[in-house]
Amino acid sequence: MTAPKTVTPSRLRPGWVIDIVAVGMLLLAALVGFWTTFGGPSFLLAAVGGVVLGLGVATLCAWRGWGILIVTGATVAVYFLLGGALALPHTTMLGVIPTIDTLVALAAGVVTSWKQLLTTVAPVSAADGHLLVPFLIGLVAAVVSASLALRLRRLAWSLLPVVAALFLSIALGVPTAAFPLAQGIIIAGVAAVWMSLRAWWAPQSSAVNVSEADPARARYMRMRRLVGGALVIALAAGAGAAVNAVTAQAGPRSVFRDAIIPPFNIRDYASPMQGFRKTVRDQKTKTLFTVTGLPDGARVRLAAMDGWDGMVYNVTDGGPGSSSAFLPLRSDMATGAEGVPASLRFEIDDYSGVWLPGASVVDDVRFDGDRADELRRTAYTNSTTDTTVVTAGVKKGDAYTVDAVFAPKISDDVLKEAEFANIRQKVSPYSPDDLSAMAADIVTDAETPIEQARALETFFAEGGFFSHGLEGEVLSRAGHTAERISTLLGGDQMIGDDEQYAVAMALAAQEVGMPVRVVMGYYPDGDRKGEPVFTATGDDVHAWVEIAFEGFGWLPFDPTPPEDKVPQDQNTKPRVDPKPQVLQPPPPPQEPVDLPPTVPDDRKAEDDSLNVLGIIGMILAIVGVSLGVLLLLASPFIVIGAWKAAKRRSRRNAERHSDRISGGWDELTDRAIDHGARIAPGGTRVEEAGVMASTLTLPAATALAVRADGQVFGPGEPTAEEVDAFWREVDAAVGDLRGATTFWGRTKARLSLRSLTGNGRMAERMQELKDAAAARVRREPGNIDKKNTTSESETP
Repeated sequence: MTAPKTVTPSRLRPGWVIDIVAVGMLLLAALVGFWTTFGGPSFLLAAVGGVVLGLGVATLCAWRGWGILIVTGATVAVYFLLGGALALPHTTMLGVIPTIDTLVALAAGVVTSWKQLLTTVAPVSAADGHLLVPFLIGLVAAVVSASLALRLRRLAWSLLPVVAALFLSIALGVPTAAFPLAQGIIIAGVAAVWMSLRAWWAPQSSAVNVSEADPARARYMRMRRLVGGALVIALAAGAGAAVNAVTAQAGPRSVFRDAIIPPFNIRDYASPMQGFRKTVRDQKTKTLFTVTGLPDGARVRLAAMDGWDGMVYNVTDGGPGSSSAFLPLRSDMATGAEGVPASLRFEIDDYSGVWLPGASVVDDVRFDGDRADELRRTAYTNSTTDTTVVTAGVKKGDAYTVDAVFAPKISDDVLKEAEFANIRQKVSPYSPDDLSAMAADIVTDAETPIEQARALETFFAEGGFFSHGLEGEVLSRAGHTAERISTLLGGDQMIGDDEQYAVAMALAAQEVGMPVRVVMGYYPDGDRKGEPVFTATGDDVHAWVEIAFEGFGWLPFDPTPPEDKVPQDQNTKPRVDPKPQVLQPPPPPQEPVDLPPTVPDDRKAEDDSLNVLGIIGMILAIVGVSLGVLLLLASPFIVIGAWKAAKRRSRRNAERHSDRISGGWDELTDRAIDHGARIAPGGTRVEEAGVMASTLTLPAATALAVRADGQVFGPGEPTAEEVDAFWREVDAAVGDLRGATTFWGRTKARLSLRSLTGNGRMAERMQELKDAAAARVRREPGNIDKKNTTSESETP
């Protein structure tokens, strides 16, 4: 007949479900702060999955009564088994089964994911491993908070991990808060209700004692708690709303990202004007991109530039309001703009680069395809100049939609009373010397600002000739350096294309105080205007000038002559001022250079094939370093546990059976000392048992003390069966001792050094050795009768 199975009783207190639900709600309310960091709900699966798994680990370990080491091991196992499916699905097999890449990314992500999140432009992508951060926070915070809630009586300790998760969601996020008012109300309300319900179920609650004597009084106390909890919730919600109303206009909050993420520097990227002539020459007939939905007369904008250094027209570094004030791409950038809204569909073909083709007054950009997240994360925009840069670069196959607002065309009659906008710009020191006088002469007869701008436009458009300088065209050098602009203005005839004329007019406008900038982009010629799809080629690239008017914004001007306006004399040359030729002396002879001796390269060619051993070695190195760190952190606890285990083995495996009985009793007293018993040195076992029974509620100690005395001082040596039975009872008593205390009490006892450092046990151990020696003498033949007449208390 088989013995019945022993069922381990549950260690969960009544109302444990409420604890789990409350911890889950609090953590989800804290982690929802990552909404603005990820730009939407893409992180929720990882965050919710981490919280649910953490709650499951904490509940299982609390139910089974497992200690901190098992809880830690279970958390690590869950992290590696299910972390890939929730946080790194693109590295798993079938989206669930972890691969080697998954395990490597999970091991490294514990250390590197935080830095990656902080150094990536928000909103971050869920596909680049950033989901590890909310998953880790949710998993660890849920395990710790739920374990504390299920094992401790004081609820305040279990709220600390929730506060830590809330702090991390803010500190690792972005300056813009997600749902601050809702977060505050939910966290305060759930915490208040949880505290009330915990008081309801608390076994030490006074309501339990009162209910036995006065049920009416018990109902009154319960109702009082519920009303008090409701008032706390109402006050918390009101306080949260009031604080939010007061601080809502205080500005963005400070986060770690502000101090860590490197600032975006637009000067790291070459001006698109440098490639103007190359686009015309090499991509004249190539389809660069297509635009669907471009309104009649509208232009595709590539970049706006407002600074010239004598070599190239580029953006300036003037801070907010200038062309260098680029911020991460966001939505609703054209709020309040007046005009006709339009949605433009761009599909990239042979175009490539960081400058994103767009439109004026861009409201939002929505990327499509496999690279959508990467393009969105690396996109910066300047709403003042309506210029967007994608640091990852767009290439063939990319597609996106631009929501823009096109301002209606404004006639010169409407602009008669308009003044130039009050925008201060520095006049370039590299402008040609006679340009200031030339610009002043051009606008002398113009009375209003718009007439002055038109005068400059007309001077270049009607007074110059057009040529790209390509094969079969009049000579026209590329570039817009100071020398090239001086040649354009100083020649017998002005010959150039959009690149030279736009820069020349912008420089002239600056000389007479106009706020001006150069814009490069694409637009169709007159025959193709109004077509449903604009196919942009290199022949459609243009540059124009924009001048700002007060109340009307930046308006375009086209100083470039028509393309069919070419000089009649194909041999027209720019006017030059020849200089006398001076024969230069030959350079002095140079000393021969001593070259280093040639050393034969005996190295073998590197094998380009996959180095499987290297990958395995890297994995083992990562795992080894991780285990080494964990072992280093856990080394004090391991040493203490190993020390106590060694003492137990030496007692259990002593040479004499009577010494094993004495060792069993010593094991029990050591565990009692670790749990806080104050055992005076030199006492008998019965006296020690009395202390343990009264201090730790361990009634079995007295029976064990009497049994140990009988077997140690008895007439014969205890048998092996008696030793095993005694040790089983000692282990049962130690288990009862641990089960009667709290989680923190058991942890403190396991890590206690009181039993290892003596605590008065040295004198007791010396007395025990004397007693054992005397007992052995009495058991020798001829001394039995003396033993029977000697009491235990008289033993020396």
